[in-house]
Amino acid sequence: MRVSQQDTDHGAAAQQVCGFLRRRREQIAQRWADAPLFRTVFTVSRDEAVDACKAVVDALAEVAATGRLEDITAPGFTTVRDQLGRTSASRARTGSTPAQIADEVAALRVCVHDLLREEFADPTAPQAHEAALALAVLMGTLRLVVMETALSAGSELIERQRQQLLEVTIPVIQLWEGIVAVPLIGTLDSARSQVVMESLLEAIVDRRAVYAILDITGVPTVDSLVAQHLMKTVAAARLMGAECVVSGIRPAIAQTIVHLGIDLGSVVTRAGLADALAYALARQGVEIPAPGPTGAIPA
Repeated sequence: MRVSQQDTDHGAAAQQVCGFLRRRREQIAQRWADAPLFRTVFTVSRDEAVDACKAVVDALAEVAATGRLEDITAPGFTTVRDQLGRTSASRARTGSTPAQIADEVAALRVCVHDLLREEFADPTAPQAHEAALALAVLMGTLRLVVMETALSAGSELIERQRQQLLEVTIPVIQLWEGIVAVPLIGTLDSARSQVVMESLLEAIVDRRAVYAILDITGVPTVDSLVAQHLMKTVAAARLMGAECVVSGIRPAIAQTIVHLGIDLGSVVTRAGLADALAYALARQGVEIPAPGPTGAIPA
């Protein structure tokens, strides 16, 4: 395969950039440490910012050595992805938009370009132009890596927050000694149903519960998928040694369950949470006084 003169020039320019980055590593790191991208993140110690900048310079030099200036998957970037991700995430937490972070990365090229010009006796020579172009391409790729890493970190943060929100919105309440309840509100999907099961099973173990109440009064609809999740939760609770009671089945939901042909015959059901609690207490031998004429329980 014949190698064109243009490819040879690009390869030579990449090697020039590699050598330049390694020779001027300290100077570049010192200048970058004062740039907004790093200065606003490493506020306690400037030396820490300089070390972070050196790691990025080393990564760029490694990428330039391979000639893969436009490849965001080049091995050299692997070593600094976590660092760049933390840096961009920190900037995002302070209110910087992705566009602003991208501009801050692009600004790093300015001071590096000035140092590169000093490497040539004639900054207007074709060789200097090729090196400057190679550096611009490399810094553009760094910009893409930062944005990709920032978006990935943002997605992971959103997923963690979503998981935390699921856990917060599914409380497990201890109603009595040995009796816990999970009041469900809103639509149940696969992810939320899994959290329900995990939370309930943990509560059964931690609180030594022998009765677990699933109250679905706040669940708007029950389809076959929701019913399957409920059945799995009931079965898992039994394996943990607890009897599960489902309460809050409204007339409309009861009709839906019958229409879908779902068999809940093996599941203990009660009209409401109070009825389910009364059932669990009675099974434990706890006597509940009958309410008086006005509905109040006598002293």
